[in-house]
Amino acid sequence: MTAPVRFPRFFVTNPSPCPYLPGKSERKVFTELNGPHTEELNDALGRIGFRRSQNVAYRPSCLDCKACVSVRVLANEFAPNATQRKLLRRNKDLVVEACQPWATEEQFALLQKYLSKRHPGGGMTEMDEMDYSDMVEQSPVKSFVVEYREPTTDGSKGRLVGACLTDQQGDGLSMIYSFFDADHPERSGLGNYIIMDHVLRARAAGLPYVYLGYWVEGSRRMEYKIRFRPLEKLGPDGWERFS
Repeated sequence: MTAPVRFPRFFVTNPSPCPYLPGKSERKVFTELNGPHTEELNDALGRIGFRRSQNVAYRPSCLDCKACVSVRVLANEFAPNATQRKLLRRNKDLVVEACQPWATEEQFALLQKYLSKRHPGGGMTEMDEMDYSDMVEQSPVKSFVVEYREPTTDGSKGRLVGACLTDQQGDGLSMIYSFFDADHPERSGLGNYIIMDHVLRARAAGLPYVYLGYWVEGSRRMEYKIRFRPLEKLGPDGWERFS
């Protein structure tokens, strides 16, 4: 008798320098996402801390470090604080659209500008247009690119100031990668706004969670994630409230 779902085969990468904590090395366990039950597999792996990159699901599996912690926002209970409410008001004029996962030159140009400002010298700065197209378009699950544009008076498409590659899972939205105009003189905090917009979208769709990926204590690059409360983190005993 054949099992209805093939158990995935997992592999482990070789250790490499950690991008978050100096002096540490990282190792990942991963599996390929393919076959007729890919979305169910991706949902199940997402609930135990895996992330998706193209057709691969991965999570940290470091030998001497457990710093990477999966976190997710409880969408139905999220209540923005005073600073976040101000940010929502400041950007309420943006035109937001969930687009099919199709890479555009405009998105790639914004990504390059974002990386040069926020992550100079990082691995993603070496991406070319084909690499970006692969990141966006090679998705075996339900994905879309949420675009954030400035309004116009004639109804035409306004300037793109933010975007996020997002997966819709069975229990929430998973923010795969977001980028934005980090030099905009009138719209500081766009990255935080994009997260809040996803939380509100999840709530409107009846989805309980927004998955933010990994939080690393002591990494300044990850501090922004703990501003969105209530937040849950994945520990040895499952998901628990972030105190």
